[in-house]
Amino acid sequence: MGLRILITNNTLDRRAGSELYVRDLATALLKRGHTPVAFSTILGDVARELRAATIPVIDNLDALTTPPDIIHGQHHVETMIALLHFPDTPAIYFCHGWLPWEEAPPHFPRILKYVAVDQTCRDRLVFENGIPKNRVQVLLNFVDLERFKPRGPLPSCPKRALVFSNETNEQNHLNVVREACERAGITLDVIGLSAGRVCAAPERVLGGYDIVFAKARSAIEAMAVGTAVVLYGVTGMGSMVTTREMDRFRPLNFGIRALQEPVSVDAIEREIARYDANDAARVAEQIRATAGSNAVIDDILSLYLEAIAEFESMERDAAAEERAASDYLRWLSPRLKENERLHVERDQIQSGYDLLNSRFASREQEVEVANERFVRQAADGELRAAALASALAAKEAELATITKSLGWRILSRYGPLKYRFVLPAYRRFQKIFLGKSR
Repeated sequence: MGLRILITNNTLDRRAGSELYVRDLATALLKRGHTPVAFSTILGDVARELRAATIPVIDNLDALTTPPDIIHGQHHVETMIALLHFPDTPAIYFCHGWLPWEEAPPHFPRILKYVAVDQTCRDRLVFENGIPKNRVQVLLNFVDLERFKPRGPLPSCPKRALVFSNETNEQNHLNVVREACERAGITLDVIGLSAGRVCAAPERVLGGYDIVFAKARSAIEAMAVGTAVVLYGVTGMGSMVTTREMDRFRPLNFGIRALQEPVSVDAIEREIARYDANDAARVAEQIRATAGSNAVIDDILSLYLEAIAEFESMERDAAAEERAASDYLRWLSPRLKENERLHVERDQIQSGYDLLNSRFASREQEVEVANERFVRQAADGELRAAALASALAAKEAELATITKSLGWRILSRYGPLKYRFVLPAYRRFQKIFLGKSR
């Protein structure tokens, strides 16, 4: 008889790590005759994929009128919502990340098992959050081998590379990887959310590349296809994955602990130089032999059954659950208050921005009006200048007519005649007449 499994997640929107984990897990459980139901308060692309696969998706637990047999919890808020809504259902909690706040494990009596997807997440559960180590199990990330099929043999020299990351764009290292690839004579492409190139079916494109820059789940998928993989993320990078390093990187999920070197052109170029087509093929064989989904799904189902059996035999303590719920809300409270403070600050910043934007628009309009006035004045000035130029040309033409006339020629010669003949004669007559009068 199949199990009814409620799987929670922070969102079922974008195609990211835990969202795709839910999709692959739910699909595998459905194929085995179980009834998975996916729950999140934020639905989107992945929710549509799940529904297309005939897996129920809900954003309100009131829609689930039959209680689940087990809660597969991912992300503490949604897990606690499910636990409090279904008071007679046990849970298992999965931690997928070292850094995200959403991945912090809640403490609750009905969470009977905790699962870490790598050793790093196990350390978060045990050493930072006080989860008893006998309650924690590591189940490494898996890959769907039916979807990610092997490509043909790699070329002896790499020609095409791909950055396979939801976080990478031109502002955070993509230009560094591109420069290193250009130095090596390799063309580079990128797929991922931040770069604005979402790929719904990476299994169809990964095989077209010789080197893939990726981490965690994306790196495992690329290795399963048979490409050479350089561990890479926006926080740092690691080395080319080779058979010699598989035993070290696999328990780390090829994730954050394997990305300890700063991203640089020289480091990327160095790892490209380690490309070995034959070794990459052996890495693919190892991943396909150890990271297939079937064994992990078997382990998850075993944990479900163990938790259900333990819950049926355990003595319930309602008061302990109430205290745990109260403790959770107390733990959550500072974050909610901080979020509220940030929302208020955001609104204030937005109001300030809107005011400045309004003033800027007003100034812009004033400048536009002033510019139009200036253009009109300039046009008027050009018209006046043209009129003056026309008047000046007319006066110059009139002057030219005058200077060419007979009267002007006579008048222009009067000066020399006056000083040479008229004035001397006048002075002589003046002396004569003045002399007689005396």
